[in-house]
Amino acid sequence: MPTWKSRGLRGSFLEELVNRTNEKYASSHLALIQKIPTPITPIEMDSKTHQITLAYFEKKSTVDYIGAVQGIPVCFDAKECAYETFALQNIHEHQVEFMKEFERQGGIAFFLVYFSKREEYYYLRLSELLNFWERSKNGGRKSFRYDELDREFFFEHVDPIFIPYLDYINKDLSLRTEE
Repeated sequence: MPTWKSRGLRGSFLEELVNRTNEKYASSHLALIQKIPTPITPIEMDSKTHQITLAYFEKKSTVDYIGAVQGIPVCFDAKECAYETFALQNIHEHQVEFMKEFERQGGIAFFLVYFSKREEYYYLRLSELLNFWERSKNGGRKSFRYDELDREFFFEHVDPIFIPYLDYINKDLSLRTEE
């Protein structure tokens, strides 16, 4: 089983913003999105702080968040990227398969990517990810670059704790009806 030691706080900035945004959406009755915890089994605990210092993952997780937006099933994963290039190894095959099946069932699946150096967020539609994924599987780049992404889906946070991703779900839905 894979183990977890020091990388547990990766993505915690983005996760905190998404969690606060989800609370705001829930209190406004716009969406009900829940964080899906990754099941772990602790192996070692710090006796002073009672924090887990070593654990293993019980099973592979699928997505970070799942819920409904105005009756539409939604699932997404949140990823942080410190560079201009996002390595596809940060996304796992079982996640992609889950998201594809989720969309086959009438839901919307996407990734929120935070480009930390630029302080910009990106709504990565599953269809766009699949283009990069297939390119990788066919011997091409194992990553995608910032400049390859659709400019219409970049955004900044509105205030210090709010990421307006519902606007981009709406834009995603509009594009789907046009296709």
